[in-house]
Amino acid sequence: MNQGAEDERLFVALQRGDKKAFNTFFLRYYPVLCAYATQFVGMIDAEEIIQDMMVGIWEHRKEIVVESSLNGYLFRAVKNKCINHIEKFRLHEQVYSFIASNWQSRFEDPDFYIVEELTQKIEEALEKLPQTYREAFVLNRIDGKTYNEIATTLGVSSKTVDYRIQQALKSLRIELKDYLPL
Repeated sequence: MNQGAEDERLFVALQRGDKKAFNTFFLRYYPVLCAYATQFVGMIDAEEIIQDMMVGIWEHRKEIVVESSLNGYLFRAVKNKCINHIEKFRLHEQVYSFIASNWQSRFEDPDFYIVEELTQKIEEALEKLPQTYREAFVLNRIDGKTYNEIATTLGVSSKTVDYRIQQALKSLRIELKDYLPL
């Protein structure tokens, strides 16, 4: 029996809720997926990403549909999760940089923890925005792109970009009201 067919049977058993099959699956794929993930992120992040992915596979085992090969599905999933992790880290860095350059100058002696807390609150508020609003807002306010550039990138009108940014600002004002100056 070839390895691919054996893995497919193992995955089908896992999907039926067989915990032993899941344990075998985990032991077989965890090291190789961690090694693959380290091409994108550090080892600690790789391990966390793969552990979260394995938990997600178990929790959503009945909904998972593998279109082509199990290996292809798993490696694509790891790559996507690593890219999402990198994007989230990039957003964190951009928000922190934006706050540091634009807010710290307004305070004589800013407390590091206030900036860190504010960064966290802004990130949380941005995560709560609908993806289309968040995308337009980040491209404009953090990446510095014009409405026309954003419209071209997203394939929408500049009026749509304006609306999305206005809605994002409205939501952020509500979400961050306790942190805004009077």
